[in-house]
Amino acid sequence: IFHLFLHTRKKMGPLLLLVICQCAINSVKTQSVSNPNIILLMADDLGIGDLGCYGNKTLRTPNIDRLAEEGVTLTQHIAAAPLCTPSRAAFLTGRYPIRSGMAAFSRIGVFLFSASSGGLPSEEITFSRLLKQKGYATALIGKWHLGMNCESSNDFCHHPLNHGFDYFYGLTVTNFRDCKPGQGSVFLKGVQKALVIPIQIAGITLVSLVIVQYIGLLNLPFQAFGYCLLIIAISLGVLIFFFYHFRHLNCFLMRNHQIIQQPLSYENLTQRLTKEAMQFIGRNTDAPFLLVLSYLHVHTALYASENFRGKSKHGLYGDAVEEMDWSVGQVLDVLEKHNLSDKTLVYFTSDQGAHVEEISSVGEVHGGYNGIYKGGKSTNWEGGIRVPGLLRWPGVIQAGAYIDEPTSNMDIFPTVVKLAEAELPSDRIIDGHDLLPLLQGKVTRSKHEFLFHYCNAYLNAVRWHPGNSESVWKVFFFTPNFSPEDSNGCYDSHVCFCHGGFVTQHDPPLLFDLSRDPEEKVPLTPETESRFYEILRVIHQAVDNHTRSLQAVPNQLSWDNLVWKPWLQLCCSSLFQSCYCDYDSGGSSLEVHSG
Repeated sequence: IFHLFLHTRKKMGPLLLLVICQCAINSVKTQSVSNPNIILLMADDLGIGDLGCYGNKTLRTPNIDRLAEEGVTLTQHIAAAPLCTPSRAAFLTGRYPIRSGMAAFSRIGVFLFSASSGGLPSEEITFSRLLKQKGYATALIGKWHLGMNCESSNDFCHHPLNHGFDYFYGLTVTNFRDCKPGQGSVFLKGVQKALVIPIQIAGITLVSLVIVQYIGLLNLPFQAFGYCLLIIAISLGVLIFFFYHFRHLNCFLMRNHQIIQQPLSYENLTQRLTKEAMQFIGRNTDAPFLLVLSYLHVHTALYASENFRGKSKHGLYGDAVEEMDWSVGQVLDVLEKHNLSDKTLVYFTSDQGAHVEEISSVGEVHGGYNGIYKGGKSTNWEGGIRVPGLLRWPGVIQAGAYIDEPTSNMDIFPTVVKLAEAELPSDRIIDGHDLLPLLQGKVTRSKHEFLFHYCNAYLNAVRWHPGNSESVWKVFFFTPNFSPEDSNGCYDSHVCFCHGGFVTQHDPPLLFDLSRDPEEKVPLTPETESRFYEILRVIHQAVDNHTRSLQAVPNQLSWDNLVWKPWLQLCCSSLFQSCYCDYDSGGSSLEVHSG
């Protein structure tokens, strides 16, 4: 352009030069909004009220707040599901989890074991796969929770490397209380409840058989009693072995396909995850990259390194939030170091709302704060699905802006796919919408007229934002039964469930206007809302249309896909050595300041 300017400045006049310069500016602008680096930061069980940029006055989150100051804050950003596994499946695919079979019909809505056979089907298309095809370096660091193997312990059919990631460092399942000694168990109470009745039945049956055999009413061979006792003993033995060794069998750290630490050590764990993220960025400064940094914070078991432990005003939970904020700051700093800030879209969110029922064995609150919103994780009250949504891209999207339109974590899929100049799949429904026009202020309305809120595989609620109204209507077809009844969660069962005696059905459905009642305190009635039946009619029609768009797919969270299968179990040494190994340094060279 400079040489063309010299050649033409005398002959072509100022008007043509202005056109040439404008074309050059447009060329630079077009180039700047295509093929950016993409960093997606996802917290686990973080409440929307835990961050300064969403109103928290006591937890220190300056680095996450910086994303808000330099970018866009989404105030009605909705997780596609209120549990980890289905929410993350929707995030990666841009589709409701019911479409991929990642929504359970049973009580258990997430994967619990590393040796389960369910997971994100290989037929699903993730944004990581599409970006990899466009030449992006792709990495997932942290939590996966979308399965690992199908039929053998090394087929890795559900593993991150089979879904478009070049590099993986993290956990294939999740962070459990059972993974950290002294933090209690998420299984013990449930297992005890589940086993009491079967053991009682087995005991009564055996005693009854002995009695009828003794009085001569029935003549059974002695071997039959022996086989019954043997089967019961073996079953109990397997259960006791599994839960006694749960930490070693399920809590391990992987690099790509190799286990590098079994069981997982929490020593400097956030520093190690952060260091891996920074090194990945450093290796890819000259080519576009996709980094998904999926934090273990603040899912229990809670942990924090020595530099952060005891430093916050909210116990160990606050320490963990502030350590995660430090990590976000490290990632932003390394972008600046390599002059990549203006070339990188950064997104921060949580997979669902805070787990309000998390209370430690000594009574300390280990769950987060959902602000004014009702309920929490595992429910479709706003506290369970309204999550932080922060996006920063200097010079491309607005700085310091707030958008109160309904958006979804499924929107990340079409947004990053289009930015990478990849093609959206045409052979399936994509439920997310490109966010960039909204982020740049080119449009003011979200494309989400309706959002469908599932509790596992059951349609629980629907959100309707009419194009000609500021109202955001939300209907509930059923609601969870809180326990205790006057509480804000299901404390007796640790999480809320989605069917049977755990819920109350509503006919007609409960109706709220979130624009006037975001706390979902007072359901509307035909007496208080003149359009009550008309609103329900429109929403029922939308449900019918949505239901017709669903296709039958294998259920990845069936009992068969959820149970522990010994032949799928990964072990870096042997069972006789308790599956122990430690090939990870356990340390970090990062300089840490807690503030």
